[in-house]
Amino acid sequence: MKWIYRISGIVSIVTLWGLLHYFHIVSALVLPSPTEVLFSLMTAYQDIVFWQDIFYTILRTLTGFSIGTIAGIFIGLIMGYSEKMYDMLEFIVDFFRSIPATALFPLFMIAFGIEDGSKIALAAWTCALVMTVNTMSGVHSAKQLRIKAARTLHIRGMTLLRKIIVPEALPHIAAGARIALSLALIVIIVTEMFIGTNEGLGKRITEKQQIFAIADIYVAIITTGLIGYALNRCALAIEKRALHWHGK
Repeated sequence: MKWIYRISGIVSIVTLWGLLHYFHIVSALVLPSPTEVLFSLMTAYQDIVFWQDIFYTILRTLTGFSIGTIAGIFIGLIMGYSEKMYDMLEFIVDFFRSIPATALFPLFMIAFGIEDGSKIALAAWTCALVMTVNTMSGVHSAKQLRIKAARTLHIRGMTLLRKIIVPEALPHIAAGARIALSLALIVIIVTEMFIGTNEGLGKRITEKQQIFAIADIYVAIITTGLIGYALNRCALAIEKRALHWHGK
């Protein structure tokens, strides 16, 4: 039954969109008709260059996400497990987490250039901060009774971390990963628009905006949303399979 509600929601949005366009409530320059966008969508999906743009956007997103996730989990585990490291790094993490990623564009361009390095590095930076906070929170939420019981059995160090603390923190890590994945896609799209590239959906949005091809802009935006939705569903499926024991 869920698919019926999902389809009805989509139909409602498209219907409202059509009414806004038909009665000129919103300018056609801003909101083209659904049929025009659908035609542009079908045309774009037959273009190999469009699929190349999709491929490079997804590749950059997953690369930045992977690097940032690994780094964030590592730092978060250290901060969560060691009070000294937590006291040392807490302010630094919170400080940089408060700075919008877009404010760091110039620095990353200078450090990594205008090619893929700066885009991936900025996405990785964003993901690392999210994963650090979520991992650290997960470690802190680990049930103290289990930890104390393990320590009475002389389970300490890496064994305690691997067998007790990490499994307890995994639900927080998984939730953080889904947030980080969405943010990575956002950062990649924005950097493709403003830092510049030869391929990518962000580049396509900027190019179509310059020639006022509004329907094509909506095609790129809709495609980005579909990619984000698909990535999130994949992450949920992996999380459900990996954490099948959680809540039991």
